[in-house]
Amino acid sequence: MSGAGKAATKGTTAPAMPEVRGNLTADRPLADLTWLRVGGPADWFFQPADLDDLRAFLRDLPENVQVFPMGVGSNLIVRDGGLRAVVIRMGRGFNGIEIEGSRVTAGVAALDAHVARKAAAAGVDLTFLRTIPGAIGGAVRMNAGCYGSYVADVFVSARAVTRAGELVTLTADELNFAYRQTELPEGWVLVDATFEGPSGEPEVLEQRMTDQLAKRDATQPTKDRTAGSTFRNPAGFSSTGRADDSHELKAWKVIDDAGMRGARLGGAQMSEMHPNFLVNTGDATAADLEGLGEEVRKKVFQNSGLTLQWEIMRVGEPTDPKPGQ
Repeated sequence: MSGAGKAATKGTTAPAMPEVRGNLTADRPLADLTWLRVGGPADWFFQPADLDDLRAFLRDLPENVQVFPMGVGSNLIVRDGGLRAVVIRMGRGFNGIEIEGSRVTAGVAALDAHVARKAAAAGVDLTFLRTIPGAIGGAVRMNAGCYGSYVADVFVSARAVTRAGELVTLTADELNFAYRQTELPEGWVLVDATFEGPSGEPEVLEQRMTDQLAKRDATQPTKDRTAGSTFRNPAGFSSTGRADDSHELKAWKVIDDAGMRGARLGGAQMSEMHPNFLVNTGDATAADLEGLGEEVRKKVFQNSGLTLQWEIMRVGEPTDPKPGQ
């Protein structure tokens, strides 16, 4: 069911939904919107027409309806039972990129790679974003980074809509950036972010991105169906950029040492090329993927005493939840 310009309802007991100018759809399957191509439906799926549409929707949405902002699904497993929530996915109108001097403001739906390329053409170095899969909203939310650079290093501010529909500006201190995480309040939806990068010659920056892409393609299964790195690098050994950090221990190494390179469960596999990449070989379920990931965590702990933390976000419910869950 779609409701554009009017309230949409779902069933007889579900709460009435606010009127919208964008698209509001009931029971929307999510598998085709994630890079791993798995997962059940969302109770509701909302694509706002613009900022005002988003603000009004969140303001009028019943308080007992959960909100889950979704980007391009590049770092996400939606469980097979789907999401008991309204999934909000931003599209056109939220993907603009504006550059003024050394500052770049990008909508949350702008792809990381596009932001890096447009910034480089203007002589602003955000090149680390070039090989990060996904869009700016997820990059800010997860403090994305690579090659020793992180969103936190270039972050100026972000704007978000609160659960009450208020538009607020967030500083780095308010987001409290950490390794692969921030403290964005539950139900708030990011709409854009501003970064300030160092200056560089466009030709030099373009060449750097070309080299980074070549390195990525040579070491990562970019042609397979994955969601990027599966696990964070072990705590205390991760590339956080701190002066006292060590780069000696990586998630892929402890997975390899535990004998889990190429391990399979159903249609899920840990990549032979890079064992920290979880691959849908064609017919995996979300349960296959998450189950294999948990088996990897178990084997790594048994082998090294290290507990790997998921980098891929896992949301939703299993198909057959156990009684009491």
